Amino acid sequence: MRIIVTVLFALFLVSCSGGEDKTVATGVTEKQQLFKWKLVTTWPKNYPGLGTGPENFAKKVNAMSDGRLQIKVFGAGQMVPAFEVFDAVSQGTAEMGHGASYYWTGKAKAAAFFTSIPFGLNAQEMNGWLHYGGGLELWRELYADFNLVPFAAGNTGVQMAGWFNREINSMDDIKGLKMRIPGMGGDVITRAGGVSVTIAGGELYTAMQTGVIDALEWVSPYNDIALGFHQVAKYYYYPGWHEPGPTLELIVNKDALATLPKDLQAIVETAARAVNQDMLDEYTARNNEALVQLVDVHGVQLKKLPDEVIRELRKISGEMLEELSEDSELSRRIAESAKAFQKQATAYHSISEEAYYQARKEK
Repeated sequence: MRIIVTVLFALFLVSCSGGEDKTVATGVTEKQQLFKWKLVTTWPKNYPGLGTGPENFAKKVNAMSDGRLQIKVFGAGQMVPAFEVFDAVSQGTAEMGHGASYYWTGKAKAAAFFTSIPFGLNAQEMNGWLHYGGGLELWRELYADFNLVPFAAGNTGVQMAGWFNREINSMDDIKGLKMRIPGMGGDVITRAGGVSVTIAGGELYTAMQTGVIDALEWVSPYNDIALGFHQVAKYYYYPGWHEPGPTLELIVNKDALATLPKDLQAIVETAARAVNQDMLDEYTARNNEALVQLVDVHGVQLKKLPDEVIRELRKISGEMLEELSEDSELSRRIAESAKAFQKQATAYHSISEEAYYQARKEK
């Protein structure tokens, strides 16, 4: 009788729990499970902004999960080379990766849309499109065949046009220019007569110093000063026509994500959203003070690209976007979605953001 009463009492406790704390195959409850994951990145370990973003993500996940999901972050080359992050996560070598989608256009051309496209959406607009304009759903559809689930996980805001060892006075100066510039921006430079190459961030200083490349774009003053590009390049050009709203990605192995309890899945999503905004805040705060140091202390020559060059680059970009949209049915839908969102965002921003910038200028 004592045994029967004990069993009935145990069953009563389980029924009162509402089934919220399930028992898994190991005999422990979901909320007792410990997950230890690896996160590989395309950035140098702890590099300001880009590299600290995934570190901050891991810390937030650890805190919010009370240590149930622990993530170890690996910088580029520590576990896999920078440009093997996509495959490593797709194949399950690591559960997570952090990088930029335009590195993977060799696998899916439309991936370029989800970092940044020339003369496209800025950071504020990218966030709006991804989270409220259908962009994230299209991104996940594109990555589905690779067993990956992407999240937006960082943005640097409008970037610089880059570092050059020759002045750019006309389109003739682009011809023969060997420049590190990935994504669609690189394709535009190539069509304009230059030569685009993709080189990992940690190798750029030496490539510029030794003359392997004539120019490079990386990010913006906050990051560029950290890599010392002012020591190996003469001119610093703006505006960043090629990357107006560069979104960084967190990619998660789909099978691994499915093994997490629902609350941990929600924590991953929430931490990614937090880091996405936090990184943009950091660059907004740090870029100008770094630019002042580059110009006033290091004597960098800050230059604006000529209007003629901007017009021609815009024209070429438009042609290439049309071609990209014809690559596949999904590419067409992504291109149409981004274009439609940019059109309505631009219409409103002309009387809000843009009008305000003009209004606060000192005459």
